[in-house]
Amino acid sequence: MARHWEDREQIKASIGSAGWMGHVCWFLGCIFAVLGLVGNAVNATLGLEPMTWLLLAIVAFVASIPLFIGWAVAWYLRSIEATSQNKRGESSISSS
Repeated sequence: MARHWEDREQIKASIGSAGWMGHVCWFLGCIFAVLGLVGNAVNATLGLEPMTWLLLAIVAFVASIPLFIGWAVAWYLRSIEATSQNKRGESSISSS
């Protein structure tokens, strides 16, 4: 579940956990979709009805979206910070 971030450092610290959970949701969605398609093709019930597997896949895919957005924002903030530190380092070298 997405949560509210208080500051930039908290966002940047969550890169690992948000990316990992986003990938878990994404792969679960893929597995659920495959189970739904196979169950529908074989015309069998694989624990749940094929439509239920496909609905679970949609829920898993939608659940991964906020996690990947948070992951992308954290990477963006880290890259902005690294770029600004790099520019500050170049300006101090050129002024010496």
